[in-house]
Amino acid sequence: MAVANRAEFCYLPLTIAERLGYFSAEGLDVQVRELGEPGQALQALTSGSVQALSGPYRTSLALRARGLSFPSIVVQGRAPQLVLGVSRRAVGGFRDVRDLRGRRVAVTANGSASHRMMQQLLASARMAPDAVQLVPLGSPSAALTHFRNGQVDAICYSDPVITQLEQDGDLRVVADTRTVRGNAEVFGGPMPAGCLCVSADYLTHHQAECQALTDAMVRALKWLQTAGLSDINRTVPEAYFQGDRALYLAAFSRARESWTPDGLMPDAGPATLARVMARFDDPPLLRQIDLAQTYTNTLALKAKARFKA
Repeated sequence: MAVANRAEFCYLPLTIAERLGYFSAEGLDVQVRELGEPGQALQALTSGSVQALSGPYRTSLALRARGLSFPSIVVQGRAPQLVLGVSRRAVGGFRDVRDLRGRRVAVTANGSASHRMMQQLLASARMAPDAVQLVPLGSPSAALTHFRNGQVDAICYSDPVITQLEQDGDLRVVADTRTVRGNAEVFGGPMPAGCLCVSADYLTHHQAECQALTDAMVRALKWLQTAGLSDINRTVPEAYFQGDRALYLAAFSRARESWTPDGLMPDAGPATLARVMARFDDPPLLRQIDLAQTYTNTLALKAKARFKA
């Protein structure tokens, strides 16, 4: 299995399934290959060097638009866990997104999920995409430094960066997709994020293995719903804490609601994502694809029944 950055919060269910032995309990020997870039992880999947990808669901839609079929078999997140916040010092008296006109806003990268969220917020405020200056900052430490030094006026980013700035008192949160309600306010519906996807051919010829993968992941998702901070503290690898265990646990508490409880694709999820992607990708191609071919809930439903998730 490939993953670009397994330490990201959106892929925590994968780590839980591995650390608690849920894959081996299903008779699987899963080797997780962490590849430094999303493009490398995707290449590993499409070339067949791995059988599964723990990555963003938008990958399944983008590949389908190219005529390739790599459906999601289990959804890890129903919200992207991104937050837009403004600097209390730089943007005093902030009222709404329109107050960011001409301002500098940090995002993780051009074309990234945080970029898409920012563009969605601008569109909702009836602002042009270039109404703000987006500053790509892929390094969390760089994002923190730029924000604290006033080099950016706002930030659209993920945790633990956001929680750190909240705790410092420097950040005012204005859009929060770590919660189901906040996500719906931004995107108008559920926004499927991390998922497990495989090729349609692998799904057809390896049903037992795919069911076992799904069972392990749904069991991990169920565990996350009730896990206490002490459970996370014992289970998550030390490296994930990045030297600040308290910060990680605080960020986990804020993100808990964003993971799916049962691995199922939300009914409106594919259409919501396709609508947002159409702002960036080729709209005609996206309109032509059958969204029902980009995921299956069959395996997750069986796992949900088995584990009472």
